[in-house]
Amino acid sequence: MKETLAAVAPGTPAATRLTPKMASVVERMARAGHPPLDKQTPDEAKASYEKGAGVLEVPKPELARVEDFTIAARDGYPIPARLYAPSSAVLPVLIYFHGGGFTVGNIRTHDTLCRVLSKKSGCAVISVDYRLAPAHKFPTASNDAWDAFQFIAKEGASLGLDPSRLAVGGDSAGGTLAAVCAILARDAGLPLSLQLLIYPGTTAQQDTASHLRHVDGPLLTKAMIDFFFAQYVNTPADRDDWRFAPLLADDVDGVAPAWIGLAECDPVVDEGIAYADKLRAAGVPVDLEIYRGVIHEFIKMGRAIPEALQAQDDAARALKEALNP
Repeated sequence: MKETLAAVAPGTPAATRLTPKMASVVERMARAGHPPLDKQTPDEAKASYEKGAGVLEVPKPELARVEDFTIAARDGYPIPARLYAPSSAVLPVLIYFHGGGFTVGNIRTHDTLCRVLSKKSGCAVISVDYRLAPAHKFPTASNDAWDAFQFIAKEGASLGLDPSRLAVGGDSAGGTLAAVCAILARDAGLPLSLQLLIYPGTTAQQDTASHLRHVDGPLLTKAMIDFFFAQYVNTPADRDDWRFAPLLADDVDGVAPAWIGLAECDPVVDEGIAYADKLRAAGVPVDLEIYRGVIHEFIKMGRAIPEALQAQDDAARALKEALNP
């Protein structure tokens, strides 16, 4: 397990550090000529992201239980959710929040990943379709995530689950929401065994060395990040709220242990490392994995990128060890 990027020369161009298979994927994406999400309207971006979401994913695993239901938010909104389980036994559960910059993504775009995590770990997974920007600004996504978390933690037995063995996770913006829920769970005294953070966003301002190094991507560019956050935040002050930037949380003492999976060639890699450091400084056990030569979103590219399969296996193993299905 390597936990530092010090071996990478600061001036090394991002493209030269990609694995050959990752570079091939990036090249094919460029050749396809699709307009980047930040050059589309939010509705067009949502549709475009969904259309491309499954292109490089592994075949969908079949599971014993795949059930749609809703969870009432604090304002009465029925939050869509989907339960995945490899058997009808009473299982521990991972509550999962999809990525997409708080603006794109849904249960369907992360259906395969949630199935894979359930199948490989032996745990149930609940995917939460929190409300998206720009129709729903900060902190709606965070509130929906926490409302869903509380429901599963307190009422999960009604779904045939064991909420005493609970994990929370997500990728990118979903990783932000998972980190927030882990802090809120500590404050509320709710049991939580693991926070599973896949290239999470944690900073208030996108000004780390890795953000500067990956202004032009690959895939996730500064323009795209700016576009997403312009949809989500109401004012610059929102960025200084720890529910947007968990690195700003007053303290993370006593939060759940973390498994953090990062991509080396990703704007958010440095803030993922910084959050791991913050947790460790507070005495929180952290398993940090940095997957070399790959980019943001790589974990959903299992058909083309071996590191995606490795990350899925590693995440599932962390769930098994924390939840004992």
